[in-house]
Amino acid sequence: MAKAARTKLPTILITNDDGITSPGIRNLVEAVKELGKIVVVAPDKPQSGMGHAITIGQPLRMNKVDIFEGVESWQTSGTPVDCVKLAVDKILHRKPDLCLSGVNHGANHSINVIYSGTMSAAMEACIESIPSIGFSLMSYNYEADFTGARYYIREIVSTFLKKKMDKHLLLNVNIPAIPLELIKGVKICRQAYAKYEEDFKQRKDPHGKNYYWLTGAFVNYDKGKDTDVWALENNYISMVPVQFDLTNYTLKTQLEKTWKIK
Repeated sequence: MAKAARTKLPTILITNDDGITSPGIRNLVEAVKELGKIVVVAPDKPQSGMGHAITIGQPLRMNKVDIFEGVESWQTSGTPVDCVKLAVDKILHRKPDLCLSGVNHGANHSINVIYSGTMSAAMEACIESIPSIGFSLMSYNYEADFTGARYYIREIVSTFLKKKMDKHLLLNVNIPAIPLELIKGVKICRQAYAKYEEDFKQRKDPHGKNYYWLTGAFVNYDKGKDTDVWALENNYISMVPVQFDLTNYTLKTQLEKTWKIK
């Protein structure tokens, strides 16, 4: 009798925006390292708030590092989006089966998805027809407890690997920073209408010239119970399906009916 063919392990690309030495990416690797062939390509320094920036007009540096035991790892001088591009073109020489980004230190719910380097890396992979998930933990503490995050990340990733994923799958997953036993589960949500009410504090440098420091408060204008902000406030993990097509189809239909140019 012929031997049963071995199931080929999926290739999983891991990146982030907090840098390759951050606890978040280490916990992400630990959570999924048994689920496939892991390759890490991440920035050599923090790149939070970079959004979908790419490096133009200056060279990118990339070198192999020995940070995660038994896992091929590379650090780059570029942005999170640069990392995905370099990984596909220069390291893997093909598209991975799945891209995971994170675990980000701090929230990426609501409007944060626009600014997030974590989610932009996942979105870049999605643009390249690679199913992608961005993970964030609701804590900026360098010594945050990732126990609950590791458990649910493994559950989420293993669930999706068992089924045929849409090539443009893109999920924004936020995890409350509470003990595992207090997490109520995962809720599929919509993005809340919430944003920062910003304020620039004006100060003077030692030369007497003005400089500005961005501050502000997060304000949730959305009282719906189907949003990511509501889910996280009520001890659920939020999972928001995201897309890179920014077309407002409702407005498009209205304009097609009403807009006239003579």
